[in-house]
Amino acid sequence: MSIYILIHGSWHGAWCWDKVKIGLEAQGHTVFAPDLPGHGEDKTPVLEITLQRFVDRVCQILDAQPEPVILVGHSMGGVVITRAAEVRPDKIKSLVYVCAFLPRNGESLLQLAQQDQETLILPNLILNEAEGYHAVKAEAIREIFYQDCRDEDVAWAKSLLVAQEALAPVATPVQISEANYGRIPRVYIECWRDQTLGPALQKQMYTATPCRQILSLDTGHSPFLSAPEALVAHLTMILEPQRQPA
Repeated sequence: MSIYILIHGSWHGAWCWDKVKIGLEAQGHTVFAPDLPGHGEDKTPVLEITLQRFVDRVCQILDAQPEPVILVGHSMGGVVITRAAEVRPDKIKSLVYVCAFLPRNGESLLQLAQQDQETLILPNLILNEAEGYHAVKAEAIREIFYQDCRDEDVAWAKSLLVAQEALAPVATPVQISEANYGRIPRVYIECWRDQTLGPALQKQMYTATPCRQILSLDTGHSPFLSAPEALVAHLTMILEPQRQPA
């Protein structure tokens, strides 16, 4: 059995993993799904949120585990797990990117997002630099995040999304090295109908940063709601990793 740590993306929280967590635990795995600062039940003010604070939250959980874990990031969570892997390489067995940002050294989420020709986020974004946040227009939330989800799941998710997402973490370049981050096996789960992080950008990223496995889902950006069983199946079919020597 494995230990999974599931890291949510922008505007979301630990709640988005509920169905996946149940599915993994039913198979005997240990699962942690924390709220990043300013999300879910964590009420850290937007202006106090940084990428480092996100990473620190993940590292607290990593440090408490008795063995290396499978660290999973969705969307923005990909940036968080990338940096966490740099500072805690010995605590991670595999990195899994679920339609997530996969930055190279020195890249920020914002730099990658601005290359996305398919996303519906950018034309529906509300930017407030003075107060340090960005938000998604309420009327576009379903089409962007949940176009293939059930009505009841959409209503539930919309009731839990945070209204304001901090700008600092998405604008911060990620610093990683081959010696640390580079020796951890990576898996990418692409979502073919994603309207938040376009499939072309997903492929561009996992081509630039090769992964041990590429798995696919015929879903939008939220397979944890639209296809949780299929996502659990992918998470549990990850090949036994071959780590590079330090």
